[in-house]
Amino acid sequence: MDTIIEFIFAHAHYAHWIVFGALMLAGINVPISEDLMIILSAVLAATVVPENTVQLFLGVFLGCYLSDWVCYWIGRKFGPKLWDIRWFAKTFDRKKLDQIHNYYAKYGFWTLVIGRFIPFGVRNCLFLSAGLGRMPFGKFILSDGIACIISNTTLFTLAYYAGKNYHALLGFIKTFNIFLFAFFVVSIIALIWYKRSTSKAKNLTE
Repeated sequence: MDTIIEFIFAHAHYAHWIVFGALMLAGINVPISEDLMIILSAVLAATVVPENTVQLFLGVFLGCYLSDWVCYWIGRKFGPKLWDIRWFAKTFDRKKLDQIHNYYAKYGFWTLVIGRFIPFGVRNCLFLSAGLGRMPFGKFILSDGIACIISNTTLFTLAYYAGKNYHALLGFIKTFNIFLFAFFVVSIIALIWYKRSTSKAKNLTE
């Protein structure tokens, strides 16, 4: 990642193309942090190439959004045959994908909207699971598009205004991701607890 960061800063005027390409690679599970690419783009827009702010945001948004489509169609086109590929079987936890599929069945649209904010490989599993479960493509691009524009705009804007302190900002990326992941876990536990409590209450009344 350090090499990619240095390369982006060294070629700041073309950073929107570099970031777009990096995010497309992230869509096939190349270990590139989506959050880091958004923050770097915003920092460049705030400090080095303010004239390219729109291009940088579009590079980030389209890279994130279209790479989600790649994951979706990989899951939809190849289905269970993917686990015959050793690399895929090692990279993607089948239990995690099955769990996400269950979330889709229970919570539908909100699974994709909330999951879009979660790092640590959850995002790609989310999009693959949507494809594996043959979610209608129109529904997928609508719900993912809403989540993508909200998450990208929020993080890009925050990083843009904190751009002059980018060294400190980059140091807090891991903490930020951990916080998001913890929030996701707590939210899921709360939803499960609520569902079970409601179900028990209904059984008692019956």
